[in-house]
This record gives sequence, C-alpha cells and structure tokens, in this order.
Amino acid sequence: MSELLLEILSEEVPARMQMRAAEDLRAEIVRGLQDEHLVFDSAEAFASPRRLSLVVRGLPERQPDRLVEKRGPREGAPKGAVEGFARSVGCAVTELKIEETKKGRYYIFSGFVQGTPAPTVCANVIGRGLRCMAWPKSMRWGAGSFRWVRPIASLMAILDGQPLPLAIDTGGGTTLLAGAATVGHRFLRPGPLSVSGFEDYCEKLRVAKVLLKTKDRESVIWGGASKLAKEVGLRLRTDTTLLNEVTGLVEWPVPLMGAIDAEFLDLPSEVLVTTMRSHQKYFATEAEDGRLGDRFIVVANIEGKDGGKAIIAGNERVLRARLSDAKFFWDQDRKMNLIERVPALKQITFFEKLGTLDKKIDRTQALAAGLVDWVPDANRDLVHSAVQLAKADLTTAMVGEYPELQGVMGHYYALADGQHPAVAKAIAEHYAPQGPHDTCPSAPISVIVALADKIDNLTQFWSVGEKPTGSKDPFALRRATLGVIRLVLENRLRIPLMSAFALSGITVEEATDLLSFFAERLKVHLRNEGVRHDLIAAVFSLTGEDDLVRLLARVEALSAFLDSPEGEDLLTAYRRAANIVRIEEKKDGVKYDGAWEPGLSDQMEEDALAASLQEAREHLIGFLREEDFGSAMRTLATLRGPVDGFFDRVTVNVDASALRANRLRLLSQITDTLQLTADFSEIEG
Repeated sequence: MSELLLEILSEEVPARMQMRAAEDLRAEIVRGLQDEHLVFDSAEAFASPRRLSLVVRGLPERQPDRLVEKRGPREGAPKGAVEGFARSVGCAVTELKIEETKKGRYYIFSGFVQGTPAPTVCANVIGRGLRCMAWPKSMRWGAGSFRWVRPIASLMAILDGQPLPLAIDTGGGTTLLAGAATVGHRFLRPGPLSVSGFEDYCEKLRVAKVLLKTKDRESVIWGGASKLAKEVGLRLRTDTTLLNEVTGLVEWPVPLMGAIDAEFLDLPSEVLVTTMRSHQKYFATEAEDGRLGDRFIVVANIEGKDGGKAIIAGNERVLRARLSDAKFFWDQDRKMNLIERVPALKQITFFEKLGTLDKKIDRTQALAAGLVDWVPDANRDLVHSAVQLAKADLTTAMVGEYPELQGVMGHYYALADGQHPAVAKAIAEHYAPQGPHDTCPSAPISVIVALADKIDNLTQFWSVGEKPTGSKDPFALRRATLGVIRLVLENRLRIPLMSAFALSGITVEEATDLLSFFAERLKVHLRNEGVRHDLIAAVFSLTGEDDLVRLLARVEALSAFLDSPEGEDLLTAYRRAANIVRIEEKKDGVKYDGAWEPGLSDQMEEDALAASLQEAREHLIGFLREEDFGSAMRTLATLRGPVDGFFDRVTVNVDASALRANRLRLLSQITDTLQLTADFSEIEG
C-alpha cells in the first residue's frame, strides 16, 4: 500500500484560517479520491503559518477495474461527436450500443474500464482539489488566474517518495511543478530538504526548526511559558483563544519572559491584559491570589543568539510605549466625571432609524423602571443612575483606543466618581452575557440594566423591520435574545415578556412576532442542555407562554410524564383518539366537539372514561392555576386505565349514528383534556 504526502508552502497564512484550511484540504482530497474509487486507510492534515500538509496512508497502486456505463450523443449526432465519445471511453465506435431511453435513442458504452495508476489519479485529484479550496479571502499574484490565500512558493507532492506528475497552471505563463523537497524555518534553516515520506518529512522539518503538528507547538508554548512563570513565583493566565492564535503564528516557538514597568501596574488589570493580549499577543501572568503579575510571556519564532535578551528588550520597549498611551488616557479620562459625559451621547448615532445613544438611554430608563417590579431587591434610584451612566464611557479616550473595554472602563470611572458599587457593577455587566460561556449577571441592578439594554435593542430593531434573516444578523439580535433568556432563567425571574415588550412601545403584532422568535431561540438554548425542542413547542404553541420560568417548569413536568409508562401509553392513546376524530370529522363534514351525553351511553367503560375525564379536568384547572405542574401530570396519569379500558372494549364506529357521534365526542374530550397541559400534537416520537 502507498503513502501520499502533499505540502503547499506559501507566504504566512493568517492564524485564524489555518485549521479550517487544513480541514478543507483534507475534505477536498478525500472526496476526490473517493470519487475516483481509490480506497485508503487514513488521511490527516496539518497547518502551520507557512504550510498546509496532508498525508494519506494505505492507497492502492491503481484504481480497480470496474464496469462502467455511460451515455453518449443522441443517435444521428455528427460523426465527430460519436467518435470523440468513443475515444473518451477507450473503445471503437462499433463497440458502442444504441439504446432507447426516456429522452430518445442514445449511444451507450457499457464495459470494463481498466483502472488508472494511482500517481496519475492522485495528481488529478490534487489539481482539482486545490482549485476548489474556498478561503474567506484569497488573492492572485503576478498575471495568474489561480487564487490562494497567499502566494504559493512551492508544491511538494510525492507518492511513496516519488514526485507526482502534477503541474498547477496559475496563469500568465506561470506553472507550479510538484517536487519531492521542502524547506525548513525561514531564518534558522532555510535550505532545501529532500523528503521520502511522512515520517522523514516530520523529522527533517524538526531538525530544520519547524514543528509541523499544532499540538506539538501548543505543548512547547504552554509548557515553556508556564515554566518561566513558575520560576518567578507566578502562573500563566489561562487563555485558550490566545494560545490557538499564537500557535498559528510560529513554526518554532520560543517562549521568553519580559517585565512590566512598575509605573503601569496601577492601571486596571483589564487594560494591561488587553494591551498585551490583543495588540502584542503576549500571555499575562498572575499571582496565586489571582492578581495580575508583573511579567509577560512573548513567544518568538526564532532562537536569539543572546538567549533572547534582545528580543525581550525590544518587546518591553513596545509594551512600554503602548502602556504609556494607556496611562495617559486613564489619567485624562478621570478628569471628567461620567455624569458630565452623558450629554455627549447626543452626538453619537445608535442607529440611523432609531436616533442617538441619548434617545436609547431615555427609552432604556423607562423600560428599566418597569422591570424593577419583576426583579426582587432592586433599588429604583440605583437602576436609574446605572442606566444613565451605562454608555457614558463610549466618549472616553480609553474606550476609543480599546473598544473591547466598554462597560469595563465605565465601571472603573464610576467607582472613581464615588458612584454606588452596585451602579458601577451594573455598568460593567450590562452587556453580559455575550455568549453561551459568558458569566450571567446576578446582582439585581446589573440584571435589570442588562435586560433593559437587550430588550430595547430587540424591540426597537423589530419595530423598524430590522430582523435577523437566514444567516444574517448584523445587530446581534439572536445573541441579545439568548442573553435575555439566560438572564431570566438563571435568575428565576417571573417576567411576562409580552408586558416587558409593551414597555418599549411596540405594537401587539410586533411583540407577538418577537415572542415567537424567543420561542425558537429558547429551543436552541435548551436543546444544548438536553431539553427536547418538541416539548417546548408543545407548551408554547398551546399557551403562547411568555413567562420563561413557568414555561420551563411545564416542559420539565411534561418531559418527566412522557418518560413514564403512563405518559407513553397516554400519548399513544391521544394520537389514536385524535386520528379517529379527525378522519371521521372529515368524512362526515361535522365537528364532534360537543358535550358527551350520559343518556346515550350503553357500556360501563364509556361512563368510567367520561367520569374520569370530568374529574381530571377539574383537578387540572386548579393545579395549572397554582402552577403545580407535577400534580397536573400525575392527574393525567390517572387517565391511563379508563382510556385503555375504553379502547379495549368499546367500538366507536357502530351503525347507530347517535351512539357513534356520542362516542366520537367522548374521544374528542380525551384530546381536549390533555390539551389543557400541552399541545400533544407537537410531540414527536
């Protein structure tokens, strides 16, 4: 069995694109090999800043011979067309058959085709695959038409150590020819490296200061950085996103440790971390108590002759300059109180159709004032102050330079102004949660301001027709909806959403449409937690429930009921009853939704079922009113016996029309009773 090794060496590929590119390369080549009937054992792709690599193991020496049937030109087609088709399938014109098809009479080739040698097949597959690669952004270079994310320097493609007959025409008279060599690290070992196979490739790259595998580079970065921090009594701050990014920036990672000047350590830790992380790709350190450390880790892509001293000094100078700017912003911003910055919000447009941020603050304050009634222990005055100041830091120099710190800087400036700590905390947290893994606010003031900000966004964009469509959601309204859902559920808030939406002044129709959108997002949110989406639909479609806590309680009770033998059997009985009634109503052209008449009954099972349904309805209404959904479901469970007895011993479609109609009305009452708790027609399975 053979081994295929492919490498595309290019200028540096952006780190964020590398892993997706490796997956796409693997998918394209695997798909191509499968289409060509070349089976293999495994395929593995790798990415580094300068190279995409792929190894396919266990390839056969050639395609299998196989029976092929192809349709050619229509009978009567020009002679040249018929001869061309015959040549394409490797036979004489006399060997073609003419067969009748639905679209007419056509020349048909049917016969065994000899398999093509693997090198030719692999070369063709790679050529097509590279042209099919999709990049978020791509480019042409020179006069060529071939597109890639960055200019390609060389192409290595070998099968069992031998170069493939592969040439990529990039246009403009330029052709990339596949070879059997690569190069090492751009600066440390740039010379050519002849390669015979994947293991040889990996080892020669390692000697030439290139770690091909992402996990190896990650291990060197994290292990080396952690060791450096530990040597000075610190530890590395966990940052998986930064680790992934830095891993995609270096082929030979060399962790080095630098120091932060003491004059900058009084800056908010978020400013220091953001400066190091976002601008310089440095790792932050911390003490055992979680306080930010005075050292940082930079990962170089080269081994310094002086042990990295010059590299460290250079990075310390760059960091010093950036932190000097940050300290200047910090000192200047605090010369003005947040409350003095509020009028400047009149000059910032929130959205063209919705006016300025000043107008948004006015709307949000009115909304927050209404939400106070539904959030325990909330102070109305503190809520008013928090909303008023929530966006004020957008006018500061610090947030202008570090927009990702909006809210965070408002928190620090509010504390510096002497604002109540709950107000400062609410300013910091009012954008949260911004994703499924973001911490959800729990302090009453923070919860109200966060809810009001998100509900205002949703209702106002809804009111001007700016709703999410398909994959497009430019105003992050799906994220805002999930944020509201988490705030409500995690804080167990009994907020009627329709009433909350109404506080924003939107119409009933708009609010109803928005509530339906919430129901769909709730399905997504709860599905990730293992809750069945059909049960959410069963409760929501019946009641239009806008109290998410109550809706979830009903769903949980319904789920537990359906997992029991009684629930499973009753769901089957519901479907049987609903189907019978639906079929007979359609056939008869009438609705069997009237009252069951005791005087028409002639079997005890009818009487027993009718009595049980009546008793169950009375109990259900009370339990549902009291929100005792567990007892409501236990009440449904008592119907299993009477329902089973009815279906076992009573025939519905009898000749006596009055008796038949009465029994159909009784079946209808089965469905009506169950529908008091949920729309059972929405339940799957």
